[in-house]
Amino acid sequence: MIKVLFVCLGNICRSPLAEGIFAAKIKALGLEKIVKTDSAGTSDYHIGELPDERTLACANKNGIIIQHRGRQVHRHDFKEFTYIIAMDHHNKRNLESRKLTSSEPDKEIHLMRNFSRTGLDLPVPDPYYGGEEDFDEVYRILDEAMEGFLSHLLTKHSLIS
Repeated sequence: MIKVLFVCLGNICRSPLAEGIFAAKIKALGLEKIVKTDSAGTSDYHIGELPDERTLACANKNGIIIQHRGRQVHRHDFKEFTYIIAMDHHNKRNLESRKLTSSEPDKEIHLMRNFSRTGLDLPVPDPYYGGEEDFDEVYRILDEAMEGFLSHLLTKHSLIS
């Protein structure tokens, strides 16, 4: 079983959208029984809340279903997940500092756009204080980066022959 965790700050905008996009792509490939996904935040701002209504509207507009409640990253996530993918450098640093106290201090934390052809080492911008167009742009960025991540996953784990 391959498990992928997407992480942003509050777990109501970028990471649940990334989780939804990834889940749809995995389902389209028929891999949902061997690849699982979740999302979390580095903060405790929105634990138990539904994703931002603009995230849900953007997902719905693109045929993506999101069924998630906000949660915070836990120490056991470093052991449970094969891949932990941060949306930006700030959250990547927060994850790096947390993994030092986990039982998996060597776990590699990835930056989402490092799987993209065009956004290497760039953050996925936080659309929280923006409008609908900002959520649409985040969707486009995530969808492109997800294609690269999926290609990496399929090749590295020989999921499709």
